[in-house]
Amino acid sequence: MALPLCAVGIALFALAPVLSGGFVLHYDMVLTPRQPLLPDVIGVSARLPRSVPADAVFALLTTIIPGDVVQKLILFGAFVAGPLGAGRLVPAVSTAPTGSTGTRLVAAVAYGWTPFVAERLFLGHWPYLIAYACLPWIVAYGLALRRGEPRALPKLVLAIVPAVLTPSGGVIACLVALAASGVRRAGVVGGVALVLNAPWWVPAVLHRGAALSSPDAVAAFAARAENWAGPVVSVPASRAIPLVPVFTLAFVVLALLGQRVLASRIGVAPARSLLVLGAGGVVLALLGTLPFGADVLRWLVATVPGAGLLRDGQKWVALWAVPFALGLALAVEQAARYLRERWQRVALFAAAAVAPVVLLPDLAFGGFGRLEPVHYPDDWRVVAERLADDPREGRDDAVVALPFASYRAFAWNDYRPMHDPAPRFLPRGVVIGDTLYVDGAPIPGEDLRAEQVRRTLATDGDLGAVGVGWVLVEHGTPGDVDPALLDRLTPEYRGKWLSLYRVPGDVGRAQQFAPPLAPVLVADGVAVLLIGSCLLAAYCPWPRGRGRFSDTSEVEGVRWPSS
Repeated sequence: MALPLCAVGIALFALAPVLSGGFVLHYDMVLTPRQPLLPDVIGVSARLPRSVPADAVFALLTTIIPGDVVQKLILFGAFVAGPLGAGRLVPAVSTAPTGSTGTRLVAAVAYGWTPFVAERLFLGHWPYLIAYACLPWIVAYGLALRRGEPRALPKLVLAIVPAVLTPSGGVIACLVALAASGVRRAGVVGGVALVLNAPWWVPAVLHRGAALSSPDAVAAFAARAENWAGPVVSVPASRAIPLVPVFTLAFVVLALLGQRVLASRIGVAPARSLLVLGAGGVVLALLGTLPFGADVLRWLVATVPGAGLLRDGQKWVALWAVPFALGLALAVEQAARYLRERWQRVALFAAAAVAPVVLLPDLAFGGFGRLEPVHYPDDWRVVAERLADDPREGRDDAVVALPFASYRAFAWNDYRPMHDPAPRFLPRGVVIGDTLYVDGAPIPGEDLRAEQVRRTLATDGDLGAVGVGWVLVEHGTPGDVDPALLDRLTPEYRGKWLSLYRVPGDVGRAQQFAPPLAPVLVADGVAVLLIGSCLLAAYCPWPRGRGRFSDTSEVEGVRWPSS
């Protein structure tokens, strides 16, 4: 019971203020009471599918569960599942009943209380938190598949599924699965990875644009130095403490020393694969800070479609998390064996478990008020209903949100920076500005439709001619709106926080930048079929016999050994 209680305690200590009523709206963590099921949620839009299939999953969940409840379940579940999986992995990687409770707890805290978790939480990257929470479970089932255990393959697939909510999360999870399962299973695992990630890579490949990113984003998203140690220990604020690099180096050394113990328990090959993959993740995280590395990244994102996944290099540190947590825990376990007194061993495990929390206080209590739930003003509900109930023709007309920017800082949300919620709240396609500003420097966007609307607004052109039938003005957030533009529109609703205008005249058909619907639906269907098949294979009590998931069957080229 100690390990589950520890995992729940980590979640409560980090998220206590977040779990009250309302939504946490901060940077990219913008969820709504009920997200409409529009083509955008499966990647059939002018935007690149960076939130696919996360938006589709959330839209489906909010048809039966209120969005604020879903948000809390997501965050709490991720904060519990990650440490729980890491702690369970300690005895799971041993061929003997070793792995004391103290070792498990050290691994759990070392995995669940990290700068990566804090950074992704405060940036609102909830799908990354889910992917991160899946990695220990992926390693466990990947090792089981390497050993040839029955039903390991379908369970590995199911462990990967929550991680593929976004492209980067899917790539990270599948790399870890390949490292854990080994070369002999690479074909099967690689095929599974291709199918599970199809909901985002198929619309990305079929996108009408070039799927290229601005090279300026490399420097904007590169790790920053917070103290004398450089970018290695950057983010969050507590990393600026001068002694933090010393403790960070000490933990890394211990984790590396623990790799020898890990190799003795799971085998040299899987331990080496996980360690090399983790080192590669650290290199990718630091690549944008190196002169030659920055040049390479700039060339890649500007030349190779989809290489924009590499621009936020710090997310690849997640690849180092599992070998780090396991190595640190096993090193502490080995050190404890040299202590004669029980109280000394208990004290050592307690100090090792508490140290990550002491060195990273920023994560506690939602960043000590940095994250607090709020409620959407009623204007949002009213505008959504007006758009949904409009009886006139042109129900597919798009909405342009003004000020024309991607991020907001509303007074009702205490001016916290947040992504514009309109695309996830309103029952129509919404066009928002996609130019991103980092430290005041503009980073050009990737949405071709947004660029078309931007040119139309700049030249006082006809919005109706580019398929825009509505204009939403959001009040109480920085940005300017041209009064002359509003004078040409028909007011439909005026509220304290939102005003809705109708574009008069005929609304033409917008230029099609989105990928075709049919192949995207096929990709989604194949992925869902694989997931459903694996659910049946993993948990249905199939009778023994040929053709079943039993001790004599062959599935996906893997022969299950006798149990």
